[in-house]
Order: sequence, then structure tokens, then C-alpha cells
Amino acid sequence: MIGVITMEREYGSGGPAIAQKLADRLGWTLWDRMLTREIARLADCDLAAVECREERKDPLYYRLFKSFLRGSFEANLQVHRLKLLDADRIVAISKKVVQEAAAAGRCVILGRGSQYFLQGRHDTYHVFIYAPYAEKIRREQQQGKSASQARHLVETVDRERAAFIKKYFSKQWPNHSFYHLMINSKIGDDAVVETIVRAMECHDKSREAGHG
Repeated sequence: MIGVITMEREYGSGGPAIAQKLADRLGWTLWDRMLTREIARLADCDLAAVECREERKDPLYYRLFKSFLRGSFEANLQVHRLKLLDADRIVAISKKVVQEAAAAGRCVILGRGSQYFLQGRHDTYHVFIYAPYAEKIRREQQQGKSASQARHLVETVDRERAAFIKKYFSKQWPNHSFYHLMINSKIGDDAVVETIVRAMECHDKSREAGHG
């Protein structure tokens, strides 16, 4: 039976809100804020108010890692000390925390490379959330961003995230073969959650019948 859901998402598609609703619906733990805190703790990274670094030239791996994290609770962290770590260490910490979260079970894990770290686990269901460009802009503006800010983020974050995945996982992003379900969030968050739950139920029934 499925006991872990990984959720990857395009920036602006509503992934964090959907992950929260899904965890609430299932009565499971959402590993978003908790995951970030644990990664920060192991990386010896300060949890504090945001410090704007967008115009500061960071090392390439650090810029890519920020893009890898950006789009959920991580955006509210001051993670400047991560620049002291090399990329291999950052990825190793993330992998350790994600695997420990999965071992605890009954959880939804948002991003952090969880779909890569947990491939091959029979109790894990991998979901990818996407949305049309206009829908992502609308969602970002709904969160208080200007039209120009929304366009900039939507047009750059996923490109940088894909570069991180390519560099440190040697995979294309998104790679359709990694996911059980890819769903357009334009149908609405509640409909997305319902679709995921139904798809999981069908997946479990299929496996019980010996078809997967």
C-alpha cells in the first residue's frame, strides 16, 4: 500500500498549497517546513528572516540549489551559510532527510529531489503538478507579486531548477518516466487533490490484483 507521496511542481502551479491540502485530506504528515528545518539543521544553516541575495553573485551550485528549493516554505529561509558547503554535501544532506521522512511513512514530501531519492520504493507514489503559463502568472499575482515579478519568476525558476537536476542528478526535468501521475492544476486545487487520491486508490487496487 502507498504510504509516501512525493510531489514535484512547476513554479507557480500551486504545489505547496496542494501538498498541504492533500496531507490534510489523508491525515498524513506534510514534509515541507519540517524537511527544510531538518536540512538547515544538518547543514548548520541559520533559520531567520529572508535576506535578499538576488543581486549577489553566488557560486553556480549555490544559485542552482536555491532554485531547486525555491517555490515553497524554503523561500522564507535565510540559507546564506549553504554557500560554505559543496554541492555533493548539500545533495547528500537532502537525500538523508528525505529518506528518513519516507521511512517514517504516511507522508507527503514536497520537492527536494524526493522523486529521485525514493525511486524504486514500492510504497511511494510520485506526482508532478504543472499549469499553463497564464495560470501560473495568475497564481503568483494572487500571492501578491506584480505582473513583472510573476513573469520573471515563472520564466526563470524552473529553468534553473532543471539545470540543477541535470547537473547533480544527470536527469532531465521533468522526466515523465519518474511520475505515476502528472496533473494540470488549472482544474483547481480541490480537484487536483481528489484526482490524486482516486489515482492512488486505483494504483493500490491494481497492485492487489497483481497488475503492477
